[in-house]
Amino acid sequence: MTLPRFYPIFDNLRWLERTLPLGVKLVQLRIKEMPEPELRDAIAAARDLARAHGTILVVNDYWRLAIDLGCDWVHLGQEDLDTADVPAIRRAGIRLGVSTHDHAELDRALSLQPDYVALGPVYPTILKKMRWHEQGLARVTEWKRLIGDIPLVAIGGMSVERARGAFEAGADIVSAVTDITLNADPEARVRAWLAATGLGTAADRAEPLPENRG
Repeated sequence: MTLPRFYPIFDNLRWLERTLPLGVKLVQLRIKEMPEPELRDAIAAARDLARAHGTILVVNDYWRLAIDLGCDWVHLGQEDLDTADVPAIRRAGIRLGVSTHDHAELDRALSLQPDYVALGPVYPTILKKMRWHEQGLARVTEWKRLIGDIPLVAIGGMSVERARGAFEAGADIVSAVTDITLNADPEARVRAWLAATGLGTAADRAEPLPENRG
């Protein structure tokens, strides 16, 4: 499977409304605290917005709602896997991405035949406290060797400037969060990401990043 190489993660619908019209084609909605009625409405709205823009929407964590609402993708962290009904997710035809941080977690993820594997944090991240130190680019290369044709997502401390190194190390996709949401001009930063990953307009596009050689 070939997925877009730029993968932003946002914590509310408003970010999707701002960025999908710019050309984002792969996005994750990661909402952590919201009452279920509002959460259901937000995921349904995100689903419809993504489909209107030809964008792949990945729902973080809420696999039951993703099934109920007919979504196409779910992302699960390792703790989510403890309670998720992966066979039910698969029966619903939903594709699955899984977070990994060490070899044991990678083995667990690969046993589920995921549609992508995420590795992080590649660089130090301010998004949340994690017990894992930065993985580094060498770990990206190792992970790509171990997972083969499964798409590899590099996440954690990623920026437009760091993306080239991640791709050269073997990542197929680079995920960004605070590089966009904490930027003084998020829309401009998204355009820079799209241009750098070959997804911008001809007018925006500078020299594209190299194709993955992993």
